[in-house]
Amino acid sequence: MLNKKTQYAFKALTYLAEHQSHGPVLIADIAKKKKIPLKFLENILLELKKAGMLDSKKGKGGGYFLNIPASKIPLADIIRKIDGPISMLPCTSLYFYERCKNCDEKNCGLHDIMIQVRDANLKILENKTVADLITMQKKK
Repeated sequence: MLNKKTQYAFKALTYLAEHQSHGPVLIADIAKKKKIPLKFLENILLELKKAGMLDSKKGKGGGYFLNIPASKIPLADIIRKIDGPISMLPCTSLYFYERCKNCDEKNCGLHDIMIQVRDANLKILENKTVADLITMQKKK
């Protein structure tokens, strides 16, 4: 399940993508339009900036803006940067692997099924982008 922080990150990124032709966007504008608590949004945007997805400009006419095109930001990358592993079990994670305690991966049926679940999720999340979110939103 996606946590609230990741959902807010998706909302903020789609808003920035929709308004990229207008230049940098103030955090307060994003917070108000997308109904995201300001302090919470500040932390999210800083994380996305550290990840290289966003950049910011200070001073008059300043704010946040996409550092790379919305069509080049996979949903999987956002989830990993904000929420961590996509996999449901630590022993099946590609980037955050941890061996499960008291488990033998070679003889664990759950492990094998969760790898299939992870791969099915990744097939979608690595091929859908922020631009796709906007397209889906417009269709509704």
